[in-house]
Amino acid sequence: MYEAAVFYAFGAILLVSGLAVITARNPVHGALFLVLAFFTASAIWLLLRAEFLAITLVVVYVGAVMVLFLFVVMMLDINLERVREGFWRNLPLAVVVGALMVAEMVAVFLRDFFKDQKPKDVAAGYSNTRALGRILYTDYAYAFEVAAVILLVAIVAAIALTLRKRKDSRAQDPSEQVRARREERVRLVSMPAEKE
Repeated sequence: MYEAAVFYAFGAILLVSGLAVITARNPVHGALFLVLAFFTASAIWLLLRAEFLAITLVVVYVGAVMVLFLFVVMMLDINLERVREGFWRNLPLAVVVGALMVAEMVAVFLRDFFKDQKPKDVAAGYSNTRALGRILYTDYAYAFEVAAVILLVAIVAAIALTLRKRKDSRAQDPSEQVRARREERVRLVSMPAEKE
């Protein structure tokens, strides 16, 4: 009973913080609400005995990705009026997508609510990290490799899109530097000494 109460409390905090992410007027506040949502999701995973996923969520998303998001949001000069212009135009689609997501969550909760099932007790030496790794690299090895290739292609595409020639940029050519000779670079000037 206690776990269920904590789960629903964390779920409510997660929903409110997720809603605050998309309704916050200040982008920095939205990023901070997203950090709260990640922490709450990791707490829910801890309740579900998925410690590895909870720690991974905190370390990867909160520790690395969200810090990067915060730096980018604070460094950019965002025109808030232009951001808010398309809000009412995109609202109907957003309401439909949000209603579908809520319907999916309600369906999942109702299925578990009517089952009257108690959570299984785990063995003394059970490790969910070992079980996750065994399933990931045996049953889902092909999907894992496909996801890795897709991420690699995305990284290469992002690098290719950002590397473009600019007229005002200066670059060094190592082959020209290696071929340089002293006679081309240094000129000795003989000047007579000044007389007082």
